[in-house]
Amino acid sequence: MSSTIDKLAWVRVENGRVLCACSRGKDLYYVPGGKRDPGESDAQALIREVSEELTVRLKPESIAYYGTFQAQAHGKPEGVMVQMTCYTADYEGTLVPASEVAEIAWLSYAERDRVSGAGQLIFDHLKEKGLLGA
Repeated sequence: MSSTIDKLAWVRVENGRVLCACSRGKDLYYVPGGKRDPGESDAQALIREVSEELTVRLKPESIAYYGTFQAQAHGKPEGVMVQMTCYTADYEGTLVPASEVAEIAWLSYAERDRVSGAGQLIFDHLKEKGLLGA
């Protein structure tokens, strides 16, 4: 039986590197974000998740759809997929790991193997668009 985990992600690229986070006790980085709570819009959920994980506030007026990516979910049984609906956005505040996040890092394309399968697809797309450095 296959199933899909529906998630939102904030794609933030600066100086040819993408912002990633690593949860406590995990071995791979991921693009920040998470799941919607009941009744939340994508924007509301993304703002909440990013605030909880990274202590910054996304500027609602700057949120823009980037793309949707689907891959095998890391650490889940074969056939369990994760679908990442990605958005870009400006933010205010200082990026600080919070909640379950142990650390944040700005990763280049050369570090693609340090992120989950869905993250790797996002890295590939950013590279194709010339946004991610080697």
